[in-house]
Amino acid sequence: MTLEPNQLNLFSDLALTPAQKQEQLVMSQEALLRWKSQILDYQQKVRKSQPPQQTALFYLERAHCDPDAIDPFTLPLQSMAFYRMPTDAGSAAIYFVIDNAMPLLLYVGETCRSGKRWKGEHGCKQYLDSYHSLHHHYGLQREVSIAFWWDAPTDRRSRQELELSLILKWRSPFNKENWERWGQPFG
Repeated sequence: MTLEPNQLNLFSDLALTPAQKQEQLVMSQEALLRWKSQILDYQQKVRKSQPPQQTALFYLERAHCDPDAIDPFTLPLQSMAFYRMPTDAGSAAIYFVIDNAMPLLLYVGETCRSGKRWKGEHGCKQYLDSYHSLHHHYGLQREVSIAFWWDAPTDRRSRQELELSLILKWRSPFNKENWERWGQPFG
């Protein structure tokens, strides 16, 4: 009689232990605070500095879509759960995700349907989840909310140009255009 190998006991001499998932933090508390402080310093300088003014022979009214005329920190704030509220599709807007605990402008976006933009997948939601988790882990305060600038152009290309100029002006760290400068610790 031939014996068949017992495949279940091939590794019987090894002690089985349950897999352990190690929690890996992207940043230390010190690194997180330094990262936020650098962004705060930059954004506060932008806020306090006046853009160079071009002189003209005649009075020219400022364009209402002038990125230098938009201060995201002065706009009315809403909860980040705004998209769960019953609403119509919304209208064109530039929106700003702000952590008011410092305050930091984390993300600049544009939409033509403000009521629906955040209902589906949105990369910024994932960054915010990681941002919240890291702050919670270290017991750090955060007050993330969203602000809308409703005078945005309805024309998509014009709205995207305005969005890009605001991203580059404020160097918001969750926008991919600024990952090279600030890194991507929450992506």
